[in-house]
Amino acid sequence: MRYLRMLTNSIVGGALGAAFVALVFLQINPQLPLSVQVVAPLYGTLATFYGVHLAVGFYVLIVLRQLVGREVLSPGWLSVRILAWLSAALAAGTCLLMWTNLSGFRAVLEPDTARRMAAGAAGMAVCAVLLLFIAVVHYSFGRRGSKMSGSMLALTLVAALALPMVARGRGTTPPPPGGGAAARGASEAAEPGGRLIMVLLDGASLEFLLPLTALGHLPNFGRLIDGGASLHLTTIRPTQPAPVWTAALTGAVPPSTGVRAAATYAFGPRDHPLELLPDVCFAYALVHLGLLDERPYRSTDLRASPVWQVLGRHGITVGVAGVPVTDPAPPVRGYLVSDGAHAAGNARLAAEDQDLAYPRNLFELVQLPASPTAPAVPPPDHAAKTAGDGPPAAGVPPPASAAVRDAWYASLVEALDARFAPRVSMTRYVGIDLAGHYYLRFAQPGAFGDVTAEERGRFGQVLEDQYARVDAVVGRLLDGLAPGDVLFVVSGFGMQPVSLGKRLLARALGEPPLTGTHEHAPDGFLLAYGTPVASGRLPVGSVLDVAPTMLYFLGVPVGRDLQGVARTDLFEEAFTAERPVTFIPSHW
Repeated sequence: MRYLRMLTNSIVGGALGAAFVALVFLQINPQLPLSVQVVAPLYGTLATFYGVHLAVGFYVLIVLRQLVGREVLSPGWLSVRILAWLSAALAAGTCLLMWTNLSGFRAVLEPDTARRMAAGAAGMAVCAVLLLFIAVVHYSFGRRGSKMSGSMLALTLVAALALPMVARGRGTTPPPPGGGAAARGASEAAEPGGRLIMVLLDGASLEFLLPLTALGHLPNFGRLIDGGASLHLTTIRPTQPAPVWTAALTGAVPPSTGVRAAATYAFGPRDHPLELLPDVCFAYALVHLGLLDERPYRSTDLRASPVWQVLGRHGITVGVAGVPVTDPAPPVRGYLVSDGAHAAGNARLAAEDQDLAYPRNLFELVQLPASPTAPAVPPPDHAAKTAGDGPPAAGVPPPASAAVRDAWYASLVEALDARFAPRVSMTRYVGIDLAGHYYLRFAQPGAFGDVTAEERGRFGQVLEDQYARVDAVVGRLLDGLAPGDVLFVVSGFGMQPVSLGKRLLARALGEPPLTGTHEHAPDGFLLAYGTPVASGRLPVGSVLDVAPTMLYFLGVPVGRDLQGVARTDLFEEAFTAERPVTFIPSHW
């Protein structure tokens, strides 16, 4: 019976822990209303995961305390002594979780939401101190004063749950999706000028790129760096392609774009999904276990106008391919191919391309490259020998699928640019990112310390091969530049080694052995080249600067409500002297 009473206390502790975690979910998702229809299913989902695991963990701790302690523990069904200590630990952990997420996600939270979250965390900190005081006092006096201790414990727990919710408020109503996309009609034409060609990269780092160019391994990147402008770009968290690229190509932070993560997460009421999962609490395991339904963002969810819509209103033609949050493909002045087109296969693209590209008959106008379902471009000889069909013993897959995807978009864009001749062309490549996730360990063995010479020989070149593929693309684009044209190579975020703890945890859970991550927001970069571009290394910028800088170069006024700035220092003085930055209140 004693162990059964330990179990009831553990279950109560687990239920309380799930409630505290629910507070964090509600704080970083202020769009959720505080209604029974929303809060009850959310708590049920979280209790299924966090409540069960916490209850098991608490029970193990209590039993171990019983086995190793000198004093026999005989708790009541609801023991003030046990619950006070558990509650104090849970409140302290929740307070730390709140502050960690507030710090990490401040860029994707509205200022008012951040203030409210800080107030809730402060209230939780006070309650944690009070709970610790109750636990110490009750331990000192034993069973004497149990009723008073129990009453104080109950009141403090009510305060710990209520204060963060009072600080949060009943919830905010986000602007309707798509408001910025169709808000404004055509405006005056922009000044004539050169073309802007953009190569968008996931996961590329100057720290990896510069040593290779110094060795002469990436000659075209070397031309960019030696003859053009370069700067680091700070990125945003969560560092995922959808929020980063929508921020970069709108010049607005995620609360303004409406895209705060890779996807939304449905848990019950389908019209009130979660927009953000908290960090450092294994929240994505809820998706992995099927407790949350992951739904990628669609172009109709955008609340701010991306650059291709702004440019279209000013009479500038664009070509866009492979960029996140472009499905279904919105109307543009030029062409747009969504980032899901490569997965459809040529047969479907030719017959059913209505949502995957714009114009709707786009794939009837060009000869499609080979289907991405079969490799169109063979890997280099040494890559075929190393990556090919022989992944490392740990099960690391080769990046062949990403290489084929990138080659398909590159070939398609080449054909579409020849037909449409857009003044602005942008294409996104993901091969470096995938190779970095799986092969960074072999490319930077010094950061890991457990790479054998045989593994280094087999897989050490795979990541560099992906850079070499992009280097070849850059070379073709450089050779095609005319006077007045500009090439931007933009990395939205970099790559860094996964911590030892996370590698061990992934191995224990049987997860893919990822060795590269952008979870902690490593810098991306911008490389610019062309006759108007000044050469040299420039001060650090932000991914939010990409859209204003594009608008400036193309002679389009910059919206005053953009959070980024136009980097005029990229350009020669002769260019900037004739083109001052102009502003309008908003493009949205």
